[in-house]
Amino acid sequence: MDETGSTFRARLGTTWAPIGQPPELRRVSMRREVSSVVALVAPYGHRKARLYARHFEGSVHSAQVVAALRYFRRKVGHPLVVVWDRLGAHRSNEVKRFVESHASDFVLESFPAYSPELNPEEGCNSQVKRSMLNSTPESTAELLRQVRAAFGHLGRHHAALRGFFAHAGLSLHGLT
Repeated sequence: MDETGSTFRARLGTTWAPIGQPPELRRVSMRREVSSVVALVAPYGHRKARLYARHFEGSVHSAQVVAALRYFRRKVGHPLVVVWDRLGAHRSNEVKRFVESHASDFVLESFPAYSPELNPEEGCNSQVKRSMLNSTPESTAELLRQVRAAFGHLGRHHAALRGFFAHAGLSLHGLT
């Protein structure tokens, strides 16, 4: 599980334009406008790797983490081993109380400090941001629609999701 943010800051990528008429991308705001809490679920049994996401306006705080945990548990349908980084919202009292009150639903583990290369979900965030290069949403609602669409599109590419686990050095043998 990991979080990522999307802003109106222009993410520039190569594009085609008539000679002498470069495209202009304007920056509406530098603030994080949309945050996504994302869970990449390893394949098990006969099921494929799955991607679940909850999107919120603004930054991620404890309440959003709890809401995402509830959502992921309901969608996956069985107890979860959650492996995440050491974000302050993960370690908050509100999240600790929620997990303690649902001890049969969650087992929490943390990645070592400063180790995004171990988190397969980082590949999802990178892919979504790459798919949104040169995007110029006019409003927060449009940005939210684009983020949802990008994660939804990626979630249908099960081979890519499995590849994110492999890229992080995680073996899925015995899980599928």
